[in-house]
Amino acid sequence: MKTKSFKDNKVNVVTLGCSKNLVDSEVLMMQLKENDYDVVHDGGMDDDPNIVIINTCGFIERAKEESINTILEYATVKSEGGIEKLYVTGCLSQRYKDDLEQEIPEVDAYFGTLELPALLEKLNADYKHELLGERILSTPPHYAYLKISEGCNRTCAFCAIPLMRGKHISKPIEELVQEAKNLARNGVKELMLIAQELTYYGLDIYKERRLNELLEALCEVEGIEWIRLHYAYPSKFPRSVFEVMKAQPKICNYLDIPLQHASDTVLQRMRRQITRAETEELINHAREVVPNIAIRTTLLVGFPGETEEEYQELCDFVEKMKFERVGVFPYSHEENTPADQLVDDVPDEVKEARAAGIMEIQQDISLDKNEEKVGQTLKVLFDRYEGGYFVGRTESDSPEVDNEVLVKSEKQFVRIGDFAMIHITSASDYDLYGDVVL
Repeated sequence: MKTKSFKDNKVNVVTLGCSKNLVDSEVLMMQLKENDYDVVHDGGMDDDPNIVIINTCGFIERAKEESINTILEYATVKSEGGIEKLYVTGCLSQRYKDDLEQEIPEVDAYFGTLELPALLEKLNADYKHELLGERILSTPPHYAYLKISEGCNRTCAFCAIPLMRGKHISKPIEELVQEAKNLARNGVKELMLIAQELTYYGLDIYKERRLNELLEALCEVEGIEWIRLHYAYPSKFPRSVFEVMKAQPKICNYLDIPLQHASDTVLQRMRRQITRAETEELINHAREVVPNIAIRTTLLVGFPGETEEEYQELCDFVEKMKFERVGVFPYSHEENTPADQLVDDVPDEVKEARAAGIMEIQQDISLDKNEEKVGQTLKVLFDRYEGGYFVGRTESDSPEVDNEVLVKSEKQFVRIGDFAMIHITSASDYDLYGDVVL
């Protein structure tokens, strides 16, 4: 029994997981808008939607739990008459559709990662091909993610992405350039290139790696001032990318390159196709070609069989390489991956302690690197106002995951979405403080 009257065709799109999911939701929202739906992103019940679409994540155990809890939350809302229709899409739905249909039947329909047309059809909406590359941004209007490919051909033992996203499929350069022009026309100044595996770009459609050519083409787009590279695989990394980064001022001196581990024995069990020595040589080469490059990496601790000695190798590696940015995840077993055949023999409390140990090392490194910036004047893009500070980022920092620059607002002003030159006056572990250079 309904407990309220509904406004027709109002959709709340709830996004969980990574930036690639966010782009999918933005595309979905544009399609719905052009089909005369009223759309909100991550809205609440105060927005009075009659339809909720949850774009789920199924990457690791914590993400799966969050997705399931969110589905259950809205299933309860639906059963109590708070919404009329509930749909689920994304990675969790792709991977566990049959189980979910059995366990949570309150959901009206489940869709996989590549089933946007079917989802729209369910809503009596047409898939509009003429909207290619057009989205409703859920990020602040001055930056956006640009997904250059879908899926992944790598065979990392721990990763379920190929099960959920399929094989690598590159988008043609001309389509990406048009999408970038659309974004720039709407005020976007910073593009963050994302993919499951950035450096594989082009191999499927051009029969050769074409990341360099894509970068060159995007640098020609008027209005785009920063281009940032995310999620590059270290094995067989195309080193000419560093030459392009050095030559093109629009390309941020920044690289997100998940390395996962540094022990050769763990890397071998992970099927990473690279050794510690090769990894160190790659990072050293990057810093030689682009001396002020900021390297962000992601590490995985507690992989099956990880000994204390192997973990110490990883700690030594982090101390030696002194990465600008580091994220750490405890390993979780994923069904139907090669690692699922291994014994998950590292206790959860040990995994958590090892992750915390890496971050303690990185905290000291981050403080040292931040203190080196005191006295420098840096170009900063400002994202928001919060707690009496204008908050922005240098080219060394990506939104939400990296360091920030704070400018006290009492006697200074910067406009959100604009660049400003900031003289750095002090530093903490993960933040810089400074004044506007007039």
